[in-house]
Amino acid sequence: MPRDKGAGAGRRARKSGGLSGAVSLAAGTIGPEPIEAVQPSKLAPGLYVISTPIGNLGDITLRALKTLAGSDAVLCEDTRITGKLLARFGISARQIAYHDHNAERARPEILRRLKAGEALALVSDAGTPLLSDPGYKLVREAIAEGIAVTAIPGASAALAALVLSGLPPDAFLFGGFLPAKSAARKRALQEWKSVRATLLFYETAPRLVASLADMVAVLGDRPASVSRELTKFYEEVKRGTLAGLAAFYREAGAPRGEVVVAIGPPEESASDAGGPDLDRALQTALAGASLRQAVADVAAATGLPRRLVYARALHLKGERR
Repeated sequence: MPRDKGAGAGRRARKSGGLSGAVSLAAGTIGPEPIEAVQPSKLAPGLYVISTPIGNLGDITLRALKTLAGSDAVLCEDTRITGKLLARFGISARQIAYHDHNAERARPEILRRLKAGEALALVSDAGTPLLSDPGYKLVREAIAEGIAVTAIPGASAALAALVLSGLPPDAFLFGGFLPAKSAARKRALQEWKSVRATLLFYETAPRLVASLADMVAVLGDRPASVSRELTKFYEEVKRGTLAGLAAFYREAGAPRGEVVVAIGPPEESASDAGGPDLDRALQTALAGASLRQAVADVAAATGLPRRLVYARALHLKGERR
């Protein structure tokens, strides 16, 4: 089952090596001391979508704990994994399995219980539910039935990787898991190629080398990062270019753990920014001035960066030869 994701807590540590600028970080953890059981309190009826830690148990929120403790039941991917989390905090709520394999069969009964006035919590094995799991279908049908849906925010591997990547965070696109086969993966990447946003993908460690190679082939050699084992003992972020990262992992082999790949947006060109109006302005300016003067005049008139205008002017001059 895809994860947002990860399991297990970590300690503080630092490692180094790999590409230039590679960073390996570690996070703190909740110590071995017993934790007082969370006291349940009555919740209003409805579906509560609760984010859980992606590795470090210290990332659970107080609101998440109170909601889990007060729910009539917890809907979870794997009762063994969620059971350990609940036990760690002394929560004895009943668990109900809800995952890819039983979702279609289990959903009608869950909706019946919600309509009957129960408060049900929805969690994934780790991270934020609905990201790469069947939860969105339940939320969609609950909304259609007029059932209250509440989100209890928290950990997300995609957002953690974005923050650590050093890439532009103002616009980003989460693409989940890419297809496993190279041809289908390249087709999917082609759809995202022109999106002016940082791209985020989950990937399995064994497929990482092949995926990075396909990313270079389709997207070009963009700035990128590979994050793995986020919030856990061996947390590691390697930054570089797609080609550099592909070469590194081709030599080093597949890493261990859960992986998030972040890829910078395509570099903006002058033709993208100015379109046909820019081309016309440059052609007019080039007809009566030197390349340098034409670029300076058009850049001043349009407000576009000089380097972009210069690159477009060189392209136009090359087309006229």
